[in-house]
Amino acid sequence: MAAPSAGGSTPQWSSRFAFLMAAIGSSVGLGNLWRFPFQTGQYGGSAFVFVYLLCVIFVAYPILIGELSVGRHKGLSAVGSTHRLAVDSGKSGGWGIVGVVQVIAGFLILPTYGVIAGQVMAYSLMAFLGEFAGRAASDAASVAPLYDGATHALLWQSLFIAITIWIVALGVHKGIERVSVILMPLFFLMLAALCVYALITGDAGKTLNYLFAPRFDEITPSVVLAAMGQAFFSIGVGGAIMMTYGSFLSRNENIADNAGVIAGADTLVAVVAGLMLFPIVFSVGLDPAAGSSLIFGALPAVFAGMPAGSIIGGAFFFLAFIAALTSSISILLVAAAVGEEQLKLGRSTSAIVFGVLSWALGAIAIFLPDTATWFDFISGSVALPLGALLLAIFAGWIVPRATMRGELNNASEGIFRFWRMMIRYVAPIAVFLILLLGLDAKFNFGLNAYIASLTAGN
Repeated sequence: MAAPSAGGSTPQWSSRFAFLMAAIGSSVGLGNLWRFPFQTGQYGGSAFVFVYLLCVIFVAYPILIGELSVGRHKGLSAVGSTHRLAVDSGKSGGWGIVGVVQVIAGFLILPTYGVIAGQVMAYSLMAFLGEFAGRAASDAASVAPLYDGATHALLWQSLFIAITIWIVALGVHKGIERVSVILMPLFFLMLAALCVYALITGDAGKTLNYLFAPRFDEITPSVVLAAMGQAFFSIGVGGAIMMTYGSFLSRNENIADNAGVIAGADTLVAVVAGLMLFPIVFSVGLDPAAGSSLIFGALPAVFAGMPAGSIIGGAFFFLAFIAALTSSISILLVAAAVGEEQLKLGRSTSAIVFGVLSWALGAIAIFLPDTATWFDFISGSVALPLGALLLAIFAGWIVPRATMRGELNNASEGIFRFWRMMIRYVAPIAVFLILLLGLDAKFNFGLNAYIASLTAGN
């Protein structure tokens, strides 16, 4: 039987390595493999990368520390941790809304995420079987019929969600830990191998210049805000995942150091993904800003036309499957932990209940595509940034300084002061801007247009 965590009866991670593999796996998702590379393509290459790194350090990293600290302090679900910590701090138990918002934010990602992940599974199998051979890279429509129709999408989404439920139902040690310590090292090895292959066979020179040649004159307000949003979403804060994973963390662990490893690994994966994709993109003259349409359209055909293309293409999509799976199990675990603690459901029952609910919402999104847009808007544009904003206020202003210092007792005074400054002032302002921009993109009250005018002025 695992020892209880600091504040409750939840199990602890069996080792630091297991925690890091699970946490990095939750952070590294499909967005690292194509959203970061193609946002880099859209916003000017190295200028975007430079600003992105700054945003990770000054915005995402402090919030990540805050979530891990709040989770570990009480050792409960995200809802229980925020509620109990507020009460113990002499504040209103209503601050439990921080956990509620974050749980909702994370859970609403899973329905559409499961649909995309199912497509990734299908593409991996089709690539290994050579079904993309003979397709023209310039004609993305020639690939689409191989994965066509709502029934096909529902089949693969169902399989992916079933795998996710099974792993979460097994628990932290037998399920999430075991999967993470096997799949994440495999993920890193495959990513490195595919990166080397791409740099050797593709246009390495153009890629390196594009990603790393200094172009500070291209830094505009649009680039800054895009990089800030990508850093925020990539690290995975705002969805209660790190709060939940933090609840299983030993008090001997240095939260600041571990958060640095997680943020650093996530950033490294995103950059290496660019080094893996751009040489191929440039070598065949594709648009580096094309995004997911390129991933599911032209790239499968490009892989098929390369030496050992069926293996390379299959490996790429299997890599994406690993990223999707390790993220999805963390999302479902958050909801399952709340069900177990607040609704008194058994572990397996809670995983099945919330897993089936996410499957049903995903099925609705397949047959009624407009609902997927609303799921993405509510979770990505509203609930995630709102959850992160509330967490920053909660950890920076509501929880006593001494309590947070106790959670960061292994960190130097300088690190703690840096964290406290960022979580109280910089992170809330940055996340509030992300929230406003997301709302403006939907309701068009002029903020994005104003920023675009500033960019045009440059």
